[in-house]
Amino acid sequence: MSYLLQALSLLIQVAFSFAIGLFVLRVLAEASRAEFQNPLSQMIYRYSNPVVTPIRRWIPNWKRLNLAAILVAWLLSILSRGLQQSLVAGLHFGLPGLLVLGTADLLDFTLVFYVAMIFGWTLSSLFGGNRHHPAVRLLGNIIEPLLRPWRGRLAFGGIDFSPTVIMLGLLLARILIVGPLRDLGFNLGG
Repeated sequence: MSYLLQALSLLIQVAFSFAIGLFVLRVLAEASRAEFQNPLSQMIYRYSNPVVTPIRRWIPNWKRLNLAAILVAWLLSILSRGLQQSLVAGLHFGLPGLLVLGTADLLDFTLVFYVAMIFGWTLSSLFGGNRHHPAVRLLGNIIEPLLRPWRGRLAFGGIDFSPTVIMLGLLLARILIVGPLRDLGFNLGG
């Protein structure tokens, strides 16, 4: 692969990761009932609303999951994978393989995103970060539903290891769920 194609692949990955991250954050913020008064929450809603609102007319929420935002993130993931496979790698995938690979990529992105959020939140609490900062509050709101069932149960010597166990579980899910999904997508894609 030429250097120019590698640079193009990187730019495609970065651009689509920001867009997918916006919609994944929207889904996670709504599912965890993050405070709407947070300036970061308002920014997420402001930039995702023009795309999500028209789709919500046909695809309503299911419980606390914004299915329209999930659909947009999934379509962006499929488009990103398709662009990278066809433009950069020169491979042409069948639609079923591309749909499965898009699903695997979105799931992988979400799992890695959660690991990064938990790690950042843990570092913030470890070094005495400002708990009133909008980013720390939003992270706390989003990851608290994952940590709450384990909080206090995995504390030894005054240190709570629940974030570490949750991150390990998320990384194992990448291996045990995303890996086979990707293999299936590559097999279906030809």
